[in-house]
Amino acid sequence: MKTAIYWFRNDLRVVDNHLLKQATEENDQIIGVYILEDRLLSLDRYGFAKTGPFRLQFLLQSLQELKSALLDLNIPLIVLRGSGVSEMKSLISNNEVTSIYNQLEWTSEEVDTETKLRNSISASVRWIQSYDQFLLHPSDLPFSPDRTPRGFTSFRKKIENRVDVRPVEVPSPMKSTPEIEADGIPVLEELIQDKITTDDRSAFPFRGGQTQALDRLRSYIWETKKVRYYKKTRNGLVGTDYSSKFSPWLANGSLSARSIYWEVRKFEKIHGSNESTYWLIFELIWRDFFKYVSLKHQNKIFKTGGILEREYSWSRDRDKIEQWIKGETPEPFVNANMIELARTGWMSNRGRQNVASYFSKDMGLDWRIGAAYFESMLIDYDVHSNYGNWMYVAGVGNDPRDRKFNVASQAERYDPNGRFQRIWLQTTLF
Repeated sequence: MKTAIYWFRNDLRVVDNHLLKQATEENDQIIGVYILEDRLLSLDRYGFAKTGPFRLQFLLQSLQELKSALLDLNIPLIVLRGSGVSEMKSLISNNEVTSIYNQLEWTSEEVDTETKLRNSISASVRWIQSYDQFLLHPSDLPFSPDRTPRGFTSFRKKIENRVDVRPVEVPSPMKSTPEIEADGIPVLEELIQDKITTDDRSAFPFRGGQTQALDRLRSYIWETKKVRYYKKTRNGLVGTDYSSKFSPWLANGSLSARSIYWEVRKFEKIHGSNESTYWLIFELIWRDFFKYVSLKHQNKIFKTGGILEREYSWSRDRDKIEQWIKGETPEPFVNANMIELARTGWMSNRGRQNVASYFSKDMGLDWRIGAAYFESMLIDYDVHSNYGNWMYVAGVGNDPRDRKFNVASQAERYDPNGRFQRIWLQTTLF
């Protein structure tokens, strides 16, 4: 009887989880494990909650759905707390586990967690790992990740229509189920004291989990066919359908980029392609680009000079930082976006670019503090996209022009009637 552990990280799905499918084919029994690490529930060096209440709630919802989906495959899900080291050792010894499968991560905190586990577990246990968070798998690229071009356009031209996207795969149920007792998924109130109130104005009223993700994918592409208008509406600010809203599920792996890609391609075969269907795939390529930038430059993405190693004299003025967070700057457009974030855990892409540019270029504040606040607050936080975008806007990343947003003109262009600002500026935040 071959028993393996599948250690889930940011791949909280069954549909199109290639490594999970491999694990089901190579073993008789599988135990699913997720480690709810102490660091995720702690404060970061700037005093922000590492995982704020909106993202934490979304994560717990996603784990609940993952548990249900795994049960259909005869795989139990165990949620460990703390470092997970002692519990993982017990699982291995009590169940005669011979292999551990997990998605490869390369950023420092994730690597540290894996290193602690590896060092505490017998060398006889095999580790099987794979990159499974990309649209285009690293081994399929025409260049090695350390040769990733600096600019997005060069990256896109090297891979677009030249690299095949791997097919969506679904594992089959296991014939045997481990005799193991799995605790329930914790609820938000067990982990933090903060309470979340639902805000009816939220542009992201959705729940976490694979089923919710696939429902949204079906709705956006097939039921409403909003994908036809994606490029025209993607810079919107109000409502649920100005953009796909796939990013939170992509971020924790409840949905794969490949699933989106192939669903769009299927739609194009039936209804035809246009600029908007192309642009949704274009954005998935952007997502891959930031992951490859991160893979290439490693921890430089967290350094003050970014991947360019530029010297800037950033301020850490606490009063200014608080003004930005609370939406009390001289710019109403910035304030409206920041209040939306604080109230809902969501902000549009257009809003993110403007508030980040204002924070770093107008206020002269250390961009890493803004990135850390986003990490805490955003439901769709993804380490690679978050730090990649902040570096880009702050002038220490991949923007060849080092541009600065004119927030006032941006507001006139994207919120010409002031509707978005009126929605959020009537709110007293603190």
